[in-house]
Amino acid sequence: MKSILLSFITGFVVGAIFRILKLPIPAPNALAGVMGIFGIFLGSVFANQILKFLTK
Repeated sequence: MKSILLSFITGFVVGAIFRILKLPIPAPNALAGVMGIFGIFLGSVFANQILKFLTK
């Protein structure tokens, strides 16, 4: 839980700094982009579980 909170705080600070400097944020600005990143993460977790199962 600590790493999740630290990740959120870091992202929040970076987003604020980018906005203050009037730079485009380094993240997708649409729900489709966020879901794509989430899908990549879930695919990685799924593949990891499959690989663990196959190597037993």
